[in-house]
Amino acid sequence: MRPFGNDITNFGSNNSGGNGGANGGNRGNNNGGNNVRGGNNAPNNETNNEGTSDGTTDATTRGGEDHNASDEITPTDSSNESSNESIEDPRLPAHIARIGGIATCSPIAGRGIIRVVHRCEDAKENEHLDLSECQLMTLPDAVYHLMRNTVLKSCDLSGNDLKSITPKFTQKFSAITDLNLSSNNLSRLPDELANMTALAKLNISRNSFIVLPQVIFKLESLTHLDAQENKIYEIDTDEAIVSNTLVVVDLRNNPLGSLCRRKLQNLETSFRLEISNDDEDDW
Repeated sequence: MRPFGNDITNFGSNNSGGNGGANGGNRGNNNGGNNVRGGNNAPNNETNNEGTSDGTTDATTRGGEDHNASDEITPTDSSNESSNESIEDPRLPAHIARIGGIATCSPIAGRGIIRVVHRCEDAKENEHLDLSECQLMTLPDAVYHLMRNTVLKSCDLSGNDLKSITPKFTQKFSAITDLNLSSNNLSRLPDELANMTALAKLNISRNSFIVLPQVIFKLESLTHLDAQENKIYEIDTDEAIVSNTLVVVDLRNNPLGSLCRRKLQNLETSFRLEISNDDEDDW
């Protein structure tokens, strides 16, 4: 299944699914027409088959049949309705189905949408939004719509295909205390993350960070940072590793440069800094 785009209805299979249903309906009508006209078609088929011996004849013959069928039989709306019914999912809430024409999605994409919608509905009850393993490339706008009246306390976006966190996310969910962004493709965090003043736990492990983002140390309530298994080579400045609230910073399994490693090993901090020994980093 292809990862979700910014629009929760933006799937690569939309057009192919719709066209496939339409083509299937047309083929059904054409075949039906051929059956009605069976006596007339048989001689034509025999003539065409006798006239050629390579593999292209069969395709030409079918094309001719389709053309004749469309000339004599007018497609009805019932074929389109049956094709739409095959890809609609009655479990999809009506207020979500109205957003962007979700009813045109393929069955696989529809199931993914339903999973996201159901998890948003659950978050209204427990204030925890779990969108892990949903193949998201960005957070769909429909999620913001669904959660507009809910104050989230935690959010799990791990195991997706996220390449960025938008300022909109930090604005809409500024009350989050626990944010899990692990196992994505993130390489930076927005400066607006500093506006999440309640954020205490942040997990950015197993991403693509090369430099530890300085905005992390501007989070006034942050106590635990997990940045394991990235590509972090260095930390920009001395100021970037100063914090009055941090308890643990985990930088294990990162390819820290030798100068940066020595600097961190000799650094006196108010928090516990965990880094791997040289022989523990598998790079």
